[in-house]
Amino acid sequence: LSIATIAVLIAVTAVFTYIIRIPIAPTRGYINFGDVAIFFTAITFGPLTALISGGLGTALADIIAGYAQWAPFSFLAHGLQGLVIALIVGSGAGNTARNLAHGGYDKKAPGALQRITGGIRLVSLLLAFFAGTLVMGGIYFLVGGFMVGFPAATAEIPGNILQNVAGVAVGAPLAVAVRKAYPPIDKFRR
Repeated sequence: LSIATIAVLIAVTAVFTYIIRIPIAPTRGYINFGDVAIFFTAITFGPLTALISGGLGTALADIIAGYAQWAPFSFLAHGLQGLVIALIVGSGAGNTARNLAHGGYDKKAPGALQRITGGIRLVSLLLAFFAGTLVMGGIYFLVGGFMVGFPAATAEIPGNILQNVAGVAVGAPLAVAVRKAYPPIDKFRR
């Protein structure tokens, strides 16, 4: 995988995180759409790339947006989130890059669902969503609890869940579309 590809994915993640920010007053944090880029990267490019771009992209956005106190924790939360999502989606039965590139589908899924998941087993995608939400949300909850108190950190939980819903709802279909349109992209999976 080239350094240029990782750099572009870091920038994409930073932009998705920075462009739309909805502040959460109790924790002085914010809701964003960086998880769309993280899900896309994790499914398309794999664990190593998702770890690096998810972590660095969100940390960079925090620094640029004036939330530097959160940058190290965003690096950890979103980097591990991307890693976990990629490992779960990549390990699901029938989810190999070769199978997806050659049109492998979850034969039990209805036609519309097959088009959306592009062969990624729905169970793997749901597990990735829940694990990614737990990792990212759990880290932010613990850090927020120590920084501003656990009652305030609780206010961030719905926003973190919403971010992951957006990530899986937009990032996964986007990854499937890109992989179908350009099958050689699977060579970049790390």
